[in-house]
Amino acid sequence: MSTYEVRRFAAHGLTLVGDVGGPENAPTVVLMHGGGQTRHSWAGTMDRLVAHGYHVINLDARGHGESDWAPDGNYHPSEQARDLWAVLKTVRRPVALVGASMGGMTAFHAIGSSATPIADALVMVDIVLKPAPAGADRIKAFMGAYPNGFATVEEAADAVATYYPERPRPKNIGGLRKNLRLREDGRFRWHWDPRILDMGQRAEPPGPFETMSTLAPNVTLPTMLVRGGKSDVVDDEGVADMLRLVPQTEVFEVPGAGHMVAGDMNDPFSAGVIAFLERHLPTGI
Repeated sequence: MSTYEVRRFAAHGLTLVGDVGGPENAPTVVLMHGGGQTRHSWAGTMDRLVAHGYHVINLDARGHGESDWAPDGNYHPSEQARDLWAVLKTVRRPVALVGASMGGMTAFHAIGSSATPIADALVMVDIVLKPAPAGADRIKAFMGAYPNGFATVEEAADAVATYYPERPRPKNIGGLRKNLRLREDGRFRWHWDPRILDMGQRAEPPGPFETMSTLAPNVTLPTMLVRGGKSDVVDDEGVADMLRLVPQTEVFEVPGAGHMVAGDMNDPFSAGVIAFLERHLPTGI
């Protein structure tokens, strides 16, 4: 990964941290990771986007990575949308929002609930308005499975390999260290606030995905859905529902990739995203 400027953004009482690279006067791409990840999950894609001439902001969401945790534990998509609005006030358009899973929900909420246009293109990475329940439940179960953390980084790598057996266990697990915090008790825990698991959960509707559906008529900008060919989160029913509610959506499938599309198959993923962006936010390169 290249070296980028680490920048801090004020977001109504919290500070968000992000990597920033590429020419300031170029079209901007904001990258937003999934729940339980950090901005480092976009490393390869950010390099490709900057090399292609884009100005890129790669954010740690509230409660993740180096960004502040919410004192009240509020990680609802509407709050994360407000964070994004604050970041977007620091850049000029045209702007594309690229969000994986939770990050895609944030982008969709921000666009759909804004009184004025805030972006010019949207890329939803393996997230739809009606995710497959089994895949969503599997993610939540994994995120909540290790409340006491790990004795070593190797233990954490073993846990990831068990959860995601389709992806070969990396020989060098140093990159995983960026997703862990060494606590005072000497154990490693994931680099995110465990209260994120309560994000938007309610005993009665509307829940976060029902809210996304009600916002869909306001999302009229060019949109692409990137679907992992082996994803258990985005199924055919979810794609059909997305196309019904957001009819301008283009679907780009990455064969062989699971829910973590950018990490599984970064080269075809990045190429597909750049091709879409070049049609709607060309850099001239």
